[in-house]
This record gives sequence, C-alpha cells and structure tokens, in this order.
Amino acid sequence: MTVNGLGIKQVEFILRSSSFAAAPLRRMDTTENGFKRGFTLVETLITTIIVAIITLGALSSQYHAARHGRIAEAQIIATRTAQLLLEDWKSTGGSLDYDPTSLQLGFTGPLQIPSLWSQGQGVGQGSPLHNAVYSIAVNGLPMQVMLIWVDVETDSDARATLRELIVIVRFAGNGEHSTLENLSPLILTTYVRIDGTSG
Repeated sequence: MTVNGLGIKQVEFILRSSSFAAAPLRRMDTTENGFKRGFTLVETLITTIIVAIITLGALSSQYHAARHGRIAEAQIIATRTAQLLLEDWKSTGGSLDYDPTSLQLGFTGPLQIPSLWSQGQGVGQGSPLHNAVYSIAVNGLPMQVMLIWVDVETDSDARATLRELIVIVRFAGNGEHSTLENLSPLILTTYVRIDGTSG
C-alpha cells in the first residue's frame, strides 16, 4: 500500500519526524456527555463559606486591636494627668489647701464624691482632699480624679511628718468611652516630708 507513491514505512517515518509527532494530542477537558467541566454549585458555596470565615476572623482581629489601642491611649492620658497632679501637689509640700483648678487646665470641682468611689477604690485609703473629686476631659476623654493624703509617720524629735500623696483617676464613661468605665482606676502614689520647724 502506498500513499502518494510513498510506502507505509516512509509515511510512518515522516509522521514521527515531523512537528505533528512532537506534540501529543490533547483532549479538551470535557465530561462524558461532552460538556465543558466547570465549578459546581457545592464547590462555589464551600469556597464562599471559607472566604467568609477568613474575613470575619480578620475583621474581629482588627476590632480587638482597635479597642486595645483605645484602652492603651486612655491609660496613657490618665497616667499623664495623674502624674501632673501628683508632681504639682508635691511641689506645694503636700498642702491640704491644694486645688487642682488653680492649674487652669480644665479641672472642675470640687464635686461631691460619687457613690461608685465608695466601692473600695479610693475611699478608705486615707482622707480625700476637700472630701471631693475633680473632673476633667482630656482629648475628649472624661475622667474623675480624687486626691488623697495619709500621714504615714511622724517623728516628734525631728518635728517632721512623712505624708503619702495619692492620686486616683477613674474614667467617667459616656458615649464612645462607656467601655472604659469598667476599667480599674489608675492609682499613683508619692511621698513628701513635711517639716514642722519654722526655720
């Protein structure tokens, strides 16, 4: 048998050595009934559910990170406020006449001590200055501040008294800061020596 005057052996040789034989024949990705294969509804639903779970996890993580960031910022503001008051009060020698409103930084008061202060935080550690609290809002963050003093020790020979000065800051929650109201109050303490000598 010949094809165009060529024998079968010659045709096979030509086919093997030509570019046709170099690339194997590829079947289209089809199913048995001839349709192209695609994603099934079940595969699409499973993929959608997995993407939704991953997205919710990422959003939850971002929410908690932002919340912890706000708490950290609030605690920094409260610490700076308490430190300012403590250092200023100490500079007066722990005077019982000290008044934070004289700083003219936005402190208001003295205000009556709210009932939440009597729950073991603040009251009972000493004597509240002016038996009151003061309020201030720094960067929109409302806080209440109580100043407490305690005469720890008196040396009658040296006529000197060691006075403990305590500043307690609580967050006054309202609106966007209501979650901060449940945080523990910030308490800073220092000591000052009060001389009883007049010279």
